[in-house]
Amino acid sequence: MSERRIDRFIEAMHRKEAESLVFGTGFPVRLRKDGLERVILDQPVKSQQILALLGPIGGDFEDSEGEFVYEAPSGPVAVRTRKRGDQLSAIIMPYQAPPEPEPALEGQDEAMEELMGNEAPEVAPPPPSVFAVPEPEPEPVHAEPEPAPQIELAAGEAAINRILRQLVAEGGSDLHMTATQPPMYRHDGEMKRLRGWEPLSSETIDQWMRQVAHEAARDTFDETYDADFAHEIPGISRFRMNWFRDRLGVSAVMRTIPSKILTAEQLGLPSIIRSFCELPKGLVVVTGPTGSGKSTTLAAMVDFINKSRSDHIITIEDPVEFVHKSARCLVNQREVHSHTKSFSAALRAALREDPDIVLVGEMRDLETVHIAIETAETGHLVFGTLHTNTAASTVDRIIDQFPTDHQSQIRVMLSESLKGVVAQTLCKKVGGGRVACLEILAVNNAISNLIREGKTFQIPSIMQTNKGMGMQTQSDHMLELVKTGQVEPLEAYRKAVDQGTMKQVLERNGFTIDAA
Repeated sequence: MSERRIDRFIEAMHRKEAESLVFGTGFPVRLRKDGLERVILDQPVKSQQILALLGPIGGDFEDSEGEFVYEAPSGPVAVRTRKRGDQLSAIIMPYQAPPEPEPALEGQDEAMEELMGNEAPEVAPPPPSVFAVPEPEPEPVHAEPEPAPQIELAAGEAAINRILRQLVAEGGSDLHMTATQPPMYRHDGEMKRLRGWEPLSSETIDQWMRQVAHEAARDTFDETYDADFAHEIPGISRFRMNWFRDRLGVSAVMRTIPSKILTAEQLGLPSIIRSFCELPKGLVVVTGPTGSGKSTTLAAMVDFINKSRSDHIITIEDPVEFVHKSARCLVNQREVHSHTKSFSAALRAALREDPDIVLVGEMRDLETVHIAIETAETGHLVFGTLHTNTAASTVDRIIDQFPTDHQSQIRVMLSESLKGVVAQTLCKKVGGGRVACLEILAVNNAISNLIREGKTFQIPSIMQTNKGMGMQTQSDHMLELVKTGQVEPLEAYRKAVDQGTMKQVLERNGFTIDAA
């Protein structure tokens, strides 16, 4: 028997001792074992592909439902197929033949006839199908969705606002629209399907985004297939819009930016972070992975300055997220591609705009980092962001962006200008919501010397011995969140950068976790 492509999937099912192999139009191929599913082909399969796989072994899908047995090279399997419109699904299970009936003993038939008299014997029911307990079907992409809440749009309001209003009503942080897929949203860090929406076409997503994108964003998308811009529904929320293409067509991701800025007190920011806002000059970096709340923390810090100082604040962002109205300070907010060409160009221009505080949304290239350090050195307070996980790695990332022959000079400049690093990550909060775990580095003479001498690997130990200054490592704050009942020990372990150290710290304090 020549091997067919389906035989490879079946062989994997037998090798993994899985309960079933599941195919469904618009879904990845999955193995089901012990009630759990594992994706073995992550690309959504099409109806034609399912037919091409199963057609040669008898899966013709001519009827709405069908069952048959196939002798695969790795062992026999039972196949159940289903067709609903143009949607196909199939479940393949290891086949076990029903037991053979025991042979009748000599004279047994006569004895049974005498016992039963002339009554016709009952016919035994046929052996049960191998699918007597049906496997749960993968939900077709075009299944009837759960009803969405009724949301009315004002006259002339953009069509995309309906789904964005629902995102806010559901308490989601991010909305994902992917061509041919139903919209998904992130709630407390987990992805969920948005109620009431069928899969969206590439054309629909593109049309919706063009309705709200400004001209520069549309031109950028048409040229590079990526664009960022901001969109606001007054009284509801602002949104950071990312518009891009992938293999399925046009896609988009939208992040909610609350119209009301949370204060430092509401976020529970430690006093040492508030003290960074009172510095006359220097560089303060807020770091963390994407979606860790860096923008929220920085917005609270700018808001604190805006209400407590009498200075000039310039923010350079892509796009402008939180909107700051001038209070005691004068606030100018500039958006890259709309109000300025680039971060570096705006930062260089800011030196001629009489700023006291400059916020750089992303220090993403060498030139921007260099100008930010020089700006901090020349008597300005500069806030910036990086995508690093720890305080020590932030220092290394800044220095490593420069050529080797310039790194000694940058170490000296950074040792004098860097005043603080806040590295944060978000953890699931007990009872719902999320809470930020903060690693805080305040640069003192000892830290400054380590940066200058290239001994950044010693920074964590200095942080441990200077907790009285307000410094704290990630494991210290994680432990505090666990002790106060805000975070589960397993969640703290999972989100820790150094999981080995985190496990030891938790266990020393009487908390056990299942590392597996």
